[in-house]
Amino acid sequence: MIELCRRQMSFAEGLIAEAVDELWEQWMREVDEVLADAQLLAIVYEALAQRWPKSRTRGRKGTPAEVVLRLLLLKHIRNWSYAVLEREVRANLVYRQFTRVGAEKVPDAKTLGKLGIALGPQIIEQIHQRVVAIAQEKKIVAGRRMRVDTTVVETNIHYPTDSTLLGDGVRVLTRTMKAIARLAGAAGTKLRDRTRAVKFRLLEIGRASRSRGEEAKEKLKHVYRKLLSTTGRVVAQARRFAHEVSSGIKCAAWPLGQVLLEARRQSLETMIPRVRQVMRQARERIFKGNTRVAGKLEFGKMVKIQEAERQIVIDYEVYEERPSDSALLIPALEAHEQQLGRAPRLVTADAAFFSSSNEAAAHARGVKRIAIPNRSTKSAERKKLQKKRWFRNAQKWRTGSEGRISLLKRRHGLNRCRYKGQCGMKRWVGLGVIGDNLINIGRTLAASAKT
Repeated sequence: MIELCRRQMSFAEGLIAEAVDELWEQWMREVDEVLADAQLLAIVYEALAQRWPKSRTRGRKGTPAEVVLRLLLLKHIRNWSYAVLEREVRANLVYRQFTRVGAEKVPDAKTLGKLGIALGPQIIEQIHQRVVAIAQEKKIVAGRRMRVDTTVVETNIHYPTDSTLLGDGVRVLTRTMKAIARLAGAAGTKLRDRTRAVKFRLLEIGRASRSRGEEAKEKLKHVYRKLLSTTGRVVAQARRFAHEVSSGIKCAAWPLGQVLLEARRQSLETMIPRVRQVMRQARERIFKGNTRVAGKLEFGKMVKIQEAERQIVIDYEVYEERPSDSALLIPALEAHEQQLGRAPRLVTADAAFFSSSNEAAAHARGVKRIAIPNRSTKSAERKKLQKKRWFRNAQKWRTGSEGRISLLKRRHGLNRCRYKGQCGMKRWVGLGVIGDNLINIGRTLAASAKT
């Protein structure tokens, strides 16, 4: 059964709260009040209530929505794992008070992970929008200025060279085919394990890539030809295995085994196109020097970070395919207007966002000043505009977006996503952004309280 908040604080918890009162960081006190917002709690409560048909009324009492929200945000504010989050909250009285756990049992890391997944990307986005709205209500952000930049958040894999990706593809396909052979027995095509040969080719490529000169390049191409040839044979064998499972040549002796066999077939059919794509991009890069192959597999996602005053990130977006920066400016303006209810007076970004159509569209939407440099201009008038004081000052302010991105990566873990899949990437980025916004909101409110 899902609860909105914890029950009334006990006498012992009151004594604990009094004992640690002086140990709170000042920004945490302000954020503690922000997270008590009824709309924020309602968003999380509704998300948790959707986990099971009768989560609102049946079953044992689960972790309250208020506690789930605070635990998840504390994790990303401190850039901890779930295991570290559990340990730190259990051992720290301030964190117990901040997360509203109090004297109750802290949920274990596995439970925290499940609760985190329950708050999907759409829920995280709603939480972010509400946090920005609170910042606007408290007059921290007004929306008179806007700056935008992009970065890349890596997925949690090893460095993806073409050779190692081909090796990984062969390893996964061979492992899946071995599982099919165990389930189906000796029927159909016999498995030939080529992982040892691929391993030797990878070692040769590693040695050849450390040398320089034309002779080393030719040797590298020769080894890549052998690696691609072997990988092609493994892919062809995997296609035969998948066909034989679907046609019934390979089948299991019991119903559950057949279900497992079908799952392995689907795994092969998912993996084969990916390996073939890596083969294509390896051929293009090694033999033609083309590093921009259409449909190239990317091992990270491009992320847009959009700010207003006081370093508040008012919008973020994770892109499935990498767009041009110049195509993002007008949608960013639309997001700004939708979130803050007004067009910014000043818009600034780096040169990648520039286009004459962008400037005309931004002016038409009511933007007074646009400080986006055009590096390739030959117009004397444009060069004069870019030397004006307001333009140069706006560009100085723009460089703060690079600092914000750097801080998001260092303090909140946006250098590499530890969650899985596209939904995991969106959750990871969104929670990191919310955590950073809460710190900035808390510090601004704490500073204004002193004056």
